[in-house]
Amino acid sequence: MQSFVDTAAVGHFINGRIVPGEGTRVQPVYNPATGAVARTLHLGDASDVSAAVASARHAFRAWSNTPPIRRARVMLRFLELMNTHRDELAAIITAEHGKVFSDAQGEVSRGIDVIEFACGIPQLLKGDYTEQVSTGIDNWTTRQPLGVVAGITPFNFPCMVPCWMFPVAIAAGNAFVLKPSERDPSAALFMARLLKEAGLPDGIFSVVQGDKIVVDALLEHPDVKAISFVGSTPIANYIYETAARNGKRVQALGGAKNHMVVMPDADIEQAVDALVGAAYGSAGERCMAISVAVLVGDVADKVIPKLAERARALVVRNGMDADAEMGPIVTRQALERIEGCIALGVDEGATLVVDGRGLKVPGHEEGFFTGGTLFDHVTPEMRIYKEEIFGPVLACVRANDFTEAVDLINAHEFGNGVAVYTRDGNIAREFGRRIEVGMVGINVPIPVPMAWHGFGGWKRSLFGDLHVYGEEGVRFYTRQKSIMQRWPESTEKGAEFAMPTSK
Repeated sequence: MQSFVDTAAVGHFINGRIVPGEGTRVQPVYNPATGAVARTLHLGDASDVSAAVASARHAFRAWSNTPPIRRARVMLRFLELMNTHRDELAAIITAEHGKVFSDAQGEVSRGIDVIEFACGIPQLLKGDYTEQVSTGIDNWTTRQPLGVVAGITPFNFPCMVPCWMFPVAIAAGNAFVLKPSERDPSAALFMARLLKEAGLPDGIFSVVQGDKIVVDALLEHPDVKAISFVGSTPIANYIYETAARNGKRVQALGGAKNHMVVMPDADIEQAVDALVGAAYGSAGERCMAISVAVLVGDVADKVIPKLAERARALVVRNGMDADAEMGPIVTRQALERIEGCIALGVDEGATLVVDGRGLKVPGHEEGFFTGGTLFDHVTPEMRIYKEEIFGPVLACVRANDFTEAVDLINAHEFGNGVAVYTRDGNIAREFGRRIEVGMVGINVPIPVPMAWHGFGGWKRSLFGDLHVYGEEGVRFYTRQKSIMQRWPESTEKGAEFAMPTSK
């Protein structure tokens, strides 16, 4: 399985084969731990998208007519292969993204959860049936696939986020075209090979590597019926507007600025553990990372020193090192942007408690590393509070009481994830009810819903109506059809000119 990701050039997966494609542009793929070029990526163009979509359209006809139980059996074989090769896939992720190996293993496991959910597609596609809705007439509903659908996924979860999309879409009877991030493209090809080995017909799953040219080609292609996207808010807004203008169904998940409220009655050690893991895990490159700690009352005096001690002690290493707690940033450009945001926070007047900039890891001096950074006395007017940094930077904001903390969070433009740490059941209940955020954790720092519940935020963190995976994911990738039926023996003679009603 390894040979096709160890090659010098990374191509596309179209009609069951890895191909270089028609595009002539290439770009390097880096090992972020060393800063060295690991391989070269072929960037696709509109002709590669057209080839993938044409293959998908052809394969869709038979696949959509395949009984759901047989589609589920392919997913079951794919599930078995993913479990068998999970560590190989995790190693590929660490090599191209940089996250520590245990975190990459966790990502693969969460992707596998959705595959398991998709194996239940015969039950999930069941419609409703009503006998005798009117005299001699029965009515039932079915859910049928859309056709060719596409997913555009980010660099931070090259396995998990695609798995949020394609297993449900394919099990429901669609053909799927994936455009993974050009920063870590190999995980998508690894999963494509496993799908083929599992018996998925050629053309049902395609991978087209690329950048904005490929994205625009997918958004504009008339045979692509739905687009699912996860990424930053400006791009999510662009995806949503462009796809909708072209008559496509869209779910576009955007940015985040996730808060964690620490109440005075919280277990301080648990809260600090949660903040350290949720802020600095995966170098903060998670859409559900906690980037703002809202410290209520006098709790800041207890939490800040402990956070500072832990941030300074973070073990930052190559992600494959067994003791690594945090790996490198995905690219040099991302590293420079993150450290530029830290400088901005200093200029804005925030108190820089721990400065992670300039970190050098012995033996990996050219890697894209930074340490954990901690700010105190951050205010809502500062850009480091308003904007998503997407790096290991934790901003601490102080609030006088619970109501002030809730109002602060509700005023933010993003509403992706949020958490509160408290022992008070009423505070927990009121927080869950009053907070205007899509995913809420009560003493849970990263409340990513399980595969059967669905993932998605509120406000400018989600463009569209339906969340990804879960039952909402099934609805997104299918459309309802209502059928009413009666037979000649129960049909009255004569034309009816009035609006039909139940009789």
